[in-house]
Amino acid sequence: MKKTVRLRITGYVQGVGLRYSVYQKAVSLGINGYAENLYDGSVEVVAEGEEESIKELINFIKTGSRWARVDNIEERWSEYKGEYRGFRIY
Repeated sequence: MKKTVRLRITGYVQGVGLRYSVYQKAVSLGINGYAENLYDGSVEVVAEGEEESIKELINFIKTGSRWARVDNIEERWSEYKGEYRGFRIY
């Protein structure tokens, strides 16, 4: 089933290649959306796609970036709306 999730990722997550690694993984999983640095030092990710693929992306974010240190991921799930085409980095 397709879903949408908005993630707020905190820890040592800016300036360490996290957004690019999320981009690569999202594209490989067929997920649309974006990754963006926020002013408070966190990273926001919006992901749309198959729920199982999104869960795989979240697990990757927890451990898949070599230099990032993810302390917490807040997840807000919602119904799929198909708002995004492709995956972007802001």
